[in-house]
Amino acid sequence: MINKLNLATNPFRNRTTPYLTAFALLIVGFAGIVLGAAQWRQAAKDNEITARQITEMEAELQRLKAEGEKVRQQLTPEQRELLFAAHKLVANKTFGWSRLFADLESVMPGGVSANRIVVQNVFRDADKVAAEIEFGVISRDFQAVMSMIQAMNNSGVFRAELRGQDLQKTDTSTYTEYRLRLIYTPSYTYAVNSATDGQDGGTKQ
Repeated sequence: MINKLNLATNPFRNRTTPYLTAFALLIVGFAGIVLGAAQWRQAAKDNEITARQITEMEAELQRLKAEGEKVRQQLTPEQRELLFAAHKLVANKTFGWSRLFADLESVMPGGVSANRIVVQNVFRDADKVAAEIEFGVISRDFQAVMSMIQAMNNSGVFRAELRGQDLQKTDTSTYTEYRLRLIYTPSYTYAVNSATDGQDGGTKQ
């Protein structure tokens, strides 16, 4: 009986538990490695997709810039000035550039051509919004320019003032460049009346 209770003589040994614990830790570590590797691969894939999208967007942006520059180079100096004026008017969110050009065309005779439009200032005149414009035209007919200025001042849309003129000579022609200061106050009523007058005039003919 005493020998059977002597634990020092027959000590308790469990050889299975350490191995099971080590195996469990190994499985957990391996699972962590697999999960980390999967997450790393997904992150690398996402980075690759993002980098490719950025590259494609940059290439598209460069293509659009090149096309815009190509179009700009094809414009004449007059068209560039008109485009610049149009952008400035649109930026003010007050005038429509097509409206301005239509009003200019309505008072410009055939012998006068615009070569410069610069919007210098936009301001409020009484209860309306107006623009101060530097306007340049070229013509061989001085009287046509004077008639244009008179038509502008009678239109109710423009107030025109001649600021200067320069004689220009080329190998094939001679013409004069005129510089005007315009105060432009768009009026929808004027456009309607002008159209009506044009229709009445056509009827009378």
